[in-house]
Amino acid sequence: MDEQATALRKGEPAPPETPDKALRKCARAVRDCLEAVLHREELAFEQGVQLANAVGADLQALVAVADHLRHEAVGETITYVVNRNINFTNVCFVGCSFCGFGRGPQAADAYSLSFDEVVRRAQEAWDCGATEVCIQGGLPRDLDGFFYRDLLRAIKRTLPAMHVHAFSPMEIDYGVLKTGMPLDDYLRMMKDEGLGSIPGTAAEILDDRIRQQLSPNKLPVGRWVEIITTAHELGIPSTSTMMYGHVEECTDWVRHLLLLRSIQQRTGGFTEFVPLGFIHQNTRLYKHGGARPGAAHDEHLRAHALSRVLLHGAIGSIQVSWVKLGIETSLACLQAGANDFGGTLMEENISKAAGATFGEYVAPQEFRAYIRGIGRVPAERSTTYKTRRTFDRREDDPPSMTPPFRFARTKNQSPYTEGAY
Repeated sequence: MDEQATALRKGEPAPPETPDKALRKCARAVRDCLEAVLHREELAFEQGVQLANAVGADLQALVAVADHLRHEAVGETITYVVNRNINFTNVCFVGCSFCGFGRGPQAADAYSLSFDEVVRRAQEAWDCGATEVCIQGGLPRDLDGFFYRDLLRAIKRTLPAMHVHAFSPMEIDYGVLKTGMPLDDYLRMMKDEGLGSIPGTAAEILDDRIRQQLSPNKLPVGRWVEIITTAHELGIPSTSTMMYGHVEECTDWVRHLLLLRSIQQRTGGFTEFVPLGFIHQNTRLYKHGGARPGAAHDEHLRAHALSRVLLHGAIGSIQVSWVKLGIETSLACLQAGANDFGGTLMEENISKAAGATFGEYVAPQEFRAYIRGIGRVPAERSTTYKTRRTFDRREDDPPSMTPPFRFARTKNQSPYTEGAY
């Protein structure tokens, strides 16, 4: 294994390898695909599949070209956002086989947060410098149709300047079902009440055959696309995601990415793309023998590098999910085409419930240290990728702040009761 591969595996600063040097070592078919990208050509499905199967020298060439494209698109800056996750309930009827978070309403550990508790957590985050709260939760059968609207109102009434990044397409679809409103009217109402953007989760793999294996009750691909594109057309941006490392194949990655690329070319509404490695330990999908145990290290590199290559010129930012990857693998992926470290999170329940062990909080000063450790420049951003501050020198860093809620939050969760929402 050469110096470049060893450094990537350890998440250390990699000795610079130019695309030209890496391309000379790889197979001709891979080289042709990557040279096409470097010449601003848009890759087709077959070319994407060729790259999605890259190993060894072919993978190193894919990584080198992806990192070159990253530099072209965003330079040497790695961004992060100061935010807080708030999951208002874990009660959910959907029953996704890949999820370890959802509970039935009678489960001993089923919980709900009151509006006051959600607002208290949002205020706490704001006081610690957060500019965003990310709000998602399970889908209880007894949810009131206007619950999501009223939760937005409660947050924005107290914190009008806080960006609310909330409600996946699955939750939007549920709100539409519960209220009986047309989709565009419902989204317009949510925007008027302060919805700033929506997570592009509930995507998993955008192929109905795969979705039937993962969660038969999940909304179909056509509906996911309809909700996302309608939101974009109304001026509500979203993230985009893909869950990998379970029952899917590389061809599914490519179809998924090309679909996202086509949506972005129509709407321009995706702020970033986030590859999400499957956390397997506590999920039915893995325990019943239906899935592999997540992705290996090289697969993480391949997913992030392929994303940069196929989405180049469409979606400018590729984010790592440090809570799923861990810091070491995240740093390797940030040298393989990715450019965003994601959020501080402050609390995280969904990945942890599935078996993730990489923690719930990374402080801004920790992000900056990790970023400088691989020779890049840290910058704090907004949810929509506006730069708030670039930290060229350590002397520019603000004083460190440790959130007061780091060790005391579960006591404010209430056991779930029927009719709570």
